[in-house]
Amino acid sequence: MKPKPGDRVKIFTKEESYEGTLLPRPEILEGDVVVLKLDTGYNIGIENNRIEKMELLEEFKPIEKEKLVLKNNPKLPTVSILSAGGTISSRIDYKTGGVYADYAAEDFVAMCPELQDIANIKAKKVMSVMSEDMNYQDWLQIAKAVKEELDSGVDGVVVTQGTDTLHFTSAALSFLLKNLSKPVILTASQRSIDRGSSDAFMNLICAVKAAAKFDGATVATCLHANMDDEYCYLNRGTKVRKMHTSRRDAFRPMGEKALAKVPVKGEIEVINNDYVKRVDEDGKSGDVGGGVEVDDKFEPQTALVLIHPGVDPEIIDFYLSKGYKGIVLAATALGHIPTVNKRYSFMDVLERAKEKGVPVVIASQTLYGGVHPYVYTNLRKLSIEKDCIFVGDMLPETAFVKLCWVLGHTKDKNEVKKLMQQNIAGEISNRVDAESFLY
Repeated sequence: MKPKPGDRVKIFTKEESYEGTLLPRPEILEGDVVVLKLDTGYNIGIENNRIEKMELLEEFKPIEKEKLVLKNNPKLPTVSILSAGGTISSRIDYKTGGVYADYAAEDFVAMCPELQDIANIKAKKVMSVMSEDMNYQDWLQIAKAVKEELDSGVDGVVVTQGTDTLHFTSAALSFLLKNLSKPVILTASQRSIDRGSSDAFMNLICAVKAAAKFDGATVATCLHANMDDEYCYLNRGTKVRKMHTSRRDAFRPMGEKALAKVPVKGEIEVINNDYVKRVDEDGKSGDVGGGVEVDDKFEPQTALVLIHPGVDPEIIDFYLSKGYKGIVLAATALGHIPTVNKRYSFMDVLERAKEKGVPVVIASQTLYGGVHPYVYTNLRKLSIEKDCIFVGDMLPETAFVKLCWVLGHTKDKNEVKKLMQQNIAGEISNRVDAESFLY
């Protein structure tokens, strides 16, 4: 019998042998390649001309999926899980080798039975988008879905998506969700759910615990704090960044300590209590009250430009010619951009931006520490002569998202400057925490 996708096989080549699950060949591969999922969770491709023998070890037998019946526990809080994509809410289908998810509460509880001890779970698929393909329209859709769930009376919301632009989404929701009275927690996984080292289960468990029990009415991310399965960090949505391509502890707090440690077992430990507090059911306690609103005024024609040696200043002319309404420069160190060498100087293009009324915001690509408009002469020129807006220790990605949001409300340059330099969602630190640099 010829092995078929889903069967367990052993493939012999001249050099060595491989054992695993036979997968369908993806369309992007040539026709002479066999794809095998190893027990480690990794997929490999083996050219047909290298294969001497393929031995069938076990024929695939579909297992009837047992429907899990959930019971509502009135003693537990209720948490909604909204999926926007990513591997965290997906399960492997060994028949096809792909991932699937029904996005029902039963599926999440089947993957993580511990969730039943934390909260009553609701679940909904909002979209299925690779995070690198997300844009402001997706952020708006997620924000509206969060509002709908909070308005239904749940105690907190978890949003799952891919990791690549998670910090952009968390920043966007921090500005889009106005009058928030309960926690909105974003989580994801760096490693696919079929790998033994996957961070998906712990991240999801900790995120649900944070949504159910954290006393903050804020947008935060919840992912592994270190490479071990000890606890997750709860990081402010405007002060977090993905700092590694593959490590499980890729998301780090920037310029401040994490808000809290969230263990799988045990109580949440607050580290940094500088956040708005959750509102109780009677609406009398906490820092805010009333229903959450989606402040959806957003200007998508906003650019984020990285300053680097030899960068062509005409890139600003490009955005001006396209009718862009605002530009964020991820400048070096204290806010430096080329100003002396005539070929690379930005002074002329910044003057043209000023004449067109297009605000230019200066953030630092160093990530730790803040920009300053008065330390050096060239910085004074940018601030005084070219009206550039310096935004302290705000992260470039957060500055980009915030400028989109600010320009959705006003195009008046004085008002834009006022709002960009105003701390609205914890994006600007009153005092930079030196210890955060050592995290």
